Amino acid sequence: MADDDLSRIARGYRRFAEEDAVVASPLYAVLAAGVAEDADLLRFLAGLPAGRRQPMLLFATLQYLFGGASDPAELHRLVLGEAERVRATMTERATQTNEPARCAALLPLLAGLPGPLALVEAGASAGLCLYPDRYSYEFDARAVGPRRAVHLTTTTSGDGPVPDRLPEVVARVGIDLHPLDPCDEDDRAWLRALIWPGPAATDRLARLDAATEIAGADPARMLQGDIVRRLPEALALVPEGSTVVVFHTAVLMYPPQEQREAFVRLVRSSPVRWIAQEPTAVLPELDAALPDAQAALGRFVLSLDGRPVALTAPHGGRIDWLPGAREIIAG
Repeated sequence: MADDDLSRIARGYRRFAEEDAVVASPLYAVLAAGVAEDADLLRFLAGLPAGRRQPMLLFATLQYLFGGASDPAELHRLVLGEAERVRATMTERATQTNEPARCAALLPLLAGLPGPLALVEAGASAGLCLYPDRYSYEFDARAVGPRRAVHLTTTTSGDGPVPDRLPEVVARVGIDLHPLDPCDEDDRAWLRALIWPGPAATDRLARLDAATEIAGADPARMLQGDIVRRLPEALALVPEGSTVVVFHTAVLMYPPQEQREAFVRLVRSSPVRWIAQEPTAVLPELDAALPDAQAALGRFVLSLDGRPVALTAPHGGRIDWLPGAREIIAG
């Protein structure tokens, strides 16, 4: 086991503590900083397959198996004392955060497209973002749609559109390597474990529970497998006369670069509209079109057909429209 492997893992955990979790989850920031200084835990993580060592997966596993860890010492004890259980879960499970609040950023784009819409989500997890028409919204206190069990409030800046209606959705198709069933108690437990403890946790857990009830009552069509290989099949399932929208949120950072590039080529060559909501550095061509790439750090870039229109909060709640967004969406 090379020392540079351990150093690389430690740097990733320090970065998570200092940049990703410090505000959203102070507990996870403390735990991640502890892992970065714990040689035994670093060696445990280095023994996992590449792509299975990230903080979110480790902390979700501890939440799922044990109800979480309260401090670095307890984390050390749980991981090393139950190493086989932790290793098995981190190998079998994947980070599949399914945040329905991200639909608030999708809605202004979807409402601007000619309906009816057929939605195809790449990396769908349990498919909770396939129901934007079943949720209700407030954009800067302006209501959209009748009040529903999942109600999403969003603060905005810039000159972006505020929808005056919910879209008509006639098909919902998801693709995922390991689709989660919103009716399955174990899958629901994993989804709950993926929510970070912190100031937003109570609202996010309630929203997740309500969204899984909606999805479970009217399940989307889910295809298991690679998003590149299965996308043509998904597109063949949509009804004629609908506007097909391929979308994804916080998904493309996980596949290797060659797969991301193949997916983008396939989407661009298909007769679909394309909505992406991804972190910076995932789609470099979008980053290059941002007016201020530095301001986008820690945010998601929302784009329509390969053109960035807004910066959004990773778990919903804020949209900062970029110059020209209204014209791009209207066009």
